[in-house]
Amino acid sequence: MTKAVFTTKSSSAYDDLPEVRYHFPKTYLNQVCKAVGDWVVYYEPRRSTIEPGSRGGAQVYFAMARLDRIIADGSRGDHYFAEMSQFLQFVRPVPFKEGGFYYEAGLEKSDGSTNRGAFGRAVRNITDAEFDRIWQTGFGHVIGLEQRLRPVRDIPEEPMHPITGFSESQSAFSYPDEPSEQDRRIVEQLISRPFRDRAFSAAVKDAYSDTCAMSGIRIINGGGRSEVQAAHIRPVEHLGPDSVRNGIALSGTLHWMFDRGLISVDDDYSLLFAKDRLPDSIDRLLGGNSKLLLPKRADLRPHRQFLAWHRNEVFKG
Repeated sequence: MTKAVFTTKSSSAYDDLPEVRYHFPKTYLNQVCKAVGDWVVYYEPRRSTIEPGSRGGAQVYFAMARLDRIIADGSRGDHYFAEMSQFLQFVRPVPFKEGGFYYEAGLEKSDGSTNRGAFGRAVRNITDAEFDRIWQTGFGHVIGLEQRLRPVRDIPEEPMHPITGFSESQSAFSYPDEPSEQDRRIVEQLISRPFRDRAFSAAVKDAYSDTCAMSGIRIINGGGRSEVQAAHIRPVEHLGPDSVRNGIALSGTLHWMFDRGLISVDDDYSLLFAKDRLPDSIDRLLGGNSKLLLPKRADLRPHRQFLAWHRNEVFKG
């Protein structure tokens, strides 16, 4: 097994849903096969569509997942699906290059410039050390390497706990060339529920600017912590991924109502209410809002597939 980078565009021509599957042509079958059973990092390129001159992509590593198996695309004989699990979005998207440092050694030429040929490959195998540098930078706040960035007037939130072995002065660029046994044990935390809950919560709060998506209320308590909660649309116990697109930032009361199907969300982000189950005072709680207040970035907004699941399986309307 070896790890890999999967490139995916926000407006992909492929049948992608990174939280669940990655669609790819036979050209990359060998590289994908090498990563079965191991971890994959998702990368968003500069091109945002299939058009050659398109721009707008963030050029960052933005999430990771485990590659479980490969199945053939029954409708396209030269294409395959990589079935994914354990999807988790980075709290901080990681640029492919920072301060002259390339997270993937293969993307750098001997003269220090970018290897465009290597960059053009949608699937690239990477080493354990490269993978470790990327995910540790993406989850720097969660594992105690850095503080969560917040507006100056707010007190930064504390990380879940510092992971043993990291010094306070250690930067994203100072990890050893080869991962130690300790590094491998740290990677195992990526599937632990406390770590994933913390990372999911931080990513959702960032996407919604610590603001309840239904009421529009933003409260930072005296200790500097956001009072808003990160709600899964499709719960983890029902195979919901830890993806920002499967999350909504909600106040405690509205989170409770959403989980119990008293409120749901339509495909156009209109709020739906269970008939005869809510008091008239719900209007005051929502502050007159009839639609979700959405993240500025379209790629972080709730995905229709997860919203449909909630309406069909949870909503009591």
